[in-house]
Amino acid sequence: MQPTPLPAAPGQESVWDYPRPPRLEVVDARVTITLDGQVIASTRDVMRVLETSHPPVYYVPIEEFVPGTVVPTGGSSFCEFKGSARYYDLLSGPTRAARAAWEYPSPAPGYEPLAGRVAVYAGLVDACTVDGERVEPQPGGFYGGWITSNVVGPFKGGPGSMGW
Repeated sequence: MQPTPLPAAPGQESVWDYPRPPRLEVVDARVTITLDGQVIASTRDVMRVLETSHPPVYYVPIEEFVPGTVVPTGGSSFCEFKGSARYYDLLSGPTRAARAAWEYPSPAPGYEPLAGRVAVYAGLVDACTVDGERVEPQPGGFYGGWITSNVVGPFKGGPGSMGW
C-alpha cells in the first residue's frame, strides 16, 4: 500500500511527483563528499536521478575525486532501468569506506549520461553536501538517495516500504 505523500511547501519537491522509470537531470549545485575529515570530491558537474518514492541520487564524474580515493571492489547489482552496477571502496588516510560508491559503466539506453559518474552512499562517509547543506542518507542502507530540505517523502527504504 502506497503511503500518503507529505505536502510540499513552496520551493520543495515531493518524491511522489518523480517519475518511474526514473528521470536524469543536470543539477546546478556544488556537491562535496568528505571522508576521514578530507574533501575527496567537490564539483558542480552533477547529475541526479529522480525516481518515484526515492530521494534524488547524485552522480559526479569519477575524475572529480581526489586521485587514489576511488578503488574498485567486488560485487555488483542490477537496476531494471539503469543496468549493471559496479562498486567501489572510498579511501582517505587510514579510512576505507567499503562499497560506499557505485557506477553504471555501460548504462542502459536512456541512461548513457551516467557513464563515468559515481554515486555515493551518504551514510558510509563523513558527509555529503549539496550547495553547503549536509544531506541525510536515504533510510534502510540499500538505496543511495540523498535527503535535503527541498525534498519531502515519505521515502522508500525504511521498514515496511519494500512493497511501495
